[in-house]
Amino acid sequence: MTHTPDILKPHKMPISGKPLTGPHLVLIPSAGMGHLTPFSRLAASLSDLCHVTMVSILPTVSSAESSHLSDFFSSYPDVHSFKFELPPFDSSAYPNADPFFLRFEGINQSAPDLMTRLLTKSSKPVSALIIDITLSTSMVPLAKSFGIPCYILFTASAAMLSFCAYFPTYYDSNSGPIGDIQINGLRMVPVATIPQALHNPKHIFTPLFIQNGKNLSKADGILVNTCESLEKDTLVALRDGHVQPGFPPVVSVGPLLPVNIPAISGASEVSPWPDMQPEKSVVYVSFGSRTAMPKEQIRELGLGLEASGCQFLWVVKTTVVDSHDNTELEELLGEGFLERVKDRGLVVKGWVEQEELLQHKAVGGFVSHCGWNSVTEAALHGVRMLPWPRLGDQRINAGVVARSGLGVWEEKWSWEGEKGLVSADEISKRVKEMMADRRHMATAQKIGEEAQMATRPGGASYEGLVELVRSFEGFEVSDA
Repeated sequence: MTHTPDILKPHKMPISGKPLTGPHLVLIPSAGMGHLTPFSRLAASLSDLCHVTMVSILPTVSSAESSHLSDFFSSYPDVHSFKFELPPFDSSAYPNADPFFLRFEGINQSAPDLMTRLLTKSSKPVSALIIDITLSTSMVPLAKSFGIPCYILFTASAAMLSFCAYFPTYYDSNSGPIGDIQINGLRMVPVATIPQALHNPKHIFTPLFIQNGKNLSKADGILVNTCESLEKDTLVALRDGHVQPGFPPVVSVGPLLPVNIPAISGASEVSPWPDMQPEKSVVYVSFGSRTAMPKEQIRELGLGLEASGCQFLWVVKTTVVDSHDNTELEELLGEGFLERVKDRGLVVKGWVEQEELLQHKAVGGFVSHCGWNSVTEAALHGVRMLPWPRLGDQRINAGVVARSGLGVWEEKWSWEGEKGLVSADEISKRVKEMMADRRHMATAQKIGEEAQMATRPGGASYEGLVELVRSFEGFEVSDA
């Protein structure tokens, strides 16, 4: 891999045993790597400023989370680990529900026990909580009852935050099916962009989402993993109370910088292939750990990448994280595909270090599901994107990519639950357009420069964290 500028280097590993001073902030993430990753990054950033504890909810839903937590706490001994064993949760009322949604519900039900243990067993009195949005229904009122400031780290985009804040108002006043939603002070969210689960009032996620949205206004503040160069208009609308009157302070703290975990650093399957490719020539293709793609669509994607004539590095997934998949690449992609593309394409089914790839000089474009962590990582490194959202908040995130100029979104491409394949010809055309588009390449590089500035001393995201910590100086809550 190439030399990394100092500002983009992962957080240094703290020296074990350095003095723990200042306030004590307790971070409580929820289930899923999309939630855990930004919490780990925030914990690492805050550990340079104050005493930090991060709660580990056990057992984890996936082995990926378990491995990440183990490696993270080994690498960051100054971030204290507080383990909480989740009691058994009766999921019989939610047959066939997503295990991560079940975990959200289980943690909320056990929140009083978690809070009691935190206050009685923490090594230092708690100054404030920073919680995941999925836990706000239970944790915000609990924190208030103990007189503890409670902040939310919103791990998705500010656009999704505005939707989350406004959706309960829309839902309570709407008697029919979900339609297009005009968010106060911002833009309309088309019905096709709204997360699929919210169209079903009986889905386990729908009441949780609505209650969490209502509790946003009760938090003491909201931290968002974004920056002005990506979402300035949305941040202004939220801060000025246009979306929801009386909304708490909104602090942009992103893009949160990667953590340095030697246990996995350099373990990627792709080195040294990128080092042998021309600058800005490689299309990186990945749809995240929670986004599976039908095998028929995977084959069309492969044919499209082949027809594009571009170098590409493709991480293939037919199943979500931790699901068993014995399908061989040759069987999946078609006979002869790997042989035909071997001189300009690398296809892997294993783990890759996405941060390292996106900052590599060879990578010039990113075909992505638009999970928010992927968007912020692309923004930080100034890599243009071709969004292909598949589920959840990903279409809302793709809208952010398009409006900011970080990439071009082909909105008619299908996502989970919609019929039809995106053809190889269409994929090839869009990939070639992305890689030839100098205007969006320049815009992406400018976004990257501004995002990097935000993380430096004096930048909005860096100073937002510093001011947050300063606001708790001298404030501590006694043990219950």
